[in-house]
Amino acid sequence: MAAAILSVAVMVLTNLANAAEPAADSSYLPTVLVTGSDKGLGLEFVRQYADRGMRVIATARNPAAAVELNALAAANPQVIIEKLDVTDNAAIDALATKYADTPIDLLINNAGISGGMQSQAFGKLDYEVFNGVLRVNTIAPLKMSEAFLPSVLASHDKRIVAVSSTEGSIGMVKSARLYFMRASKAALNMEMRNLAFQLKSKGVAVGLVNPGLVDTDFVKGLPKSMLRPASEAVRDLMRNIDGMTVDNSGSFWNYDGTILPW
Repeated sequence: MAAAILSVAVMVLTNLANAAEPAADSSYLPTVLVTGSDKGLGLEFVRQYADRGMRVIATARNPAAAVELNALAAANPQVIIEKLDVTDNAAIDALATKYADTPIDLLINNAGISGGMQSQAFGKLDYEVFNGVLRVNTIAPLKMSEAFLPSVLASHDKRIVAVSSTEGSIGMVKSARLYFMRASKAALNMEMRNLAFQLKSKGVAVGLVNPGLVDTDFVKGLPKSMLRPASEAVRDLMRNIDGMTVDNSGSFWNYDGTILPW
């Protein structure tokens, strides 16, 4: 009799525990938002995350001219193209409001510009170009992260990523070049490191990723032998992103999985 009573008690407690656990939502579709999706790394992020079965919100400054991105969206209904100039704070706020009820598991701040070599030659520095580089590479990722935070917090994975560069690593600088690019990425690294501490208690993982030298417009002019294909680079970056947690939040990941110096 005692054994039977104990068995019933265990069954009741087990059922209560199972009832207390939230049921998995089989209808939940993980969502990633990628800025600068019309070419290069951004386009490849869209392609590979869509292949994973995720919903991808792909932003571009001029979607009408994004031929490959439009072809991707036509072939995959989970790819949504949105017009966005990341230097326009009002446009960022408007897009965040549009997706206020959409959980965003992964925000990838990918949009970036180099500023060109000639405009960054010391003695002939073009400070208007510098302003533009800072707005795209440094200010926009912070604004995007702030505006879309509610959607990130509402998601399952809660990750914010910024595409950085070893050019922004002060410890790795061994010669003078690319004043604007280097300054913008170093500042990006600092603000994302700050954000990691800000959001850790909320369960948000923040990371910086370095793709290395990739065959994109960003490094136009370099010998092809020095460059990796974007498909390979994005596979490496996605592997690092998959490994991001609140415990390693704020890390600066190289494409090979090692941690880069600041």
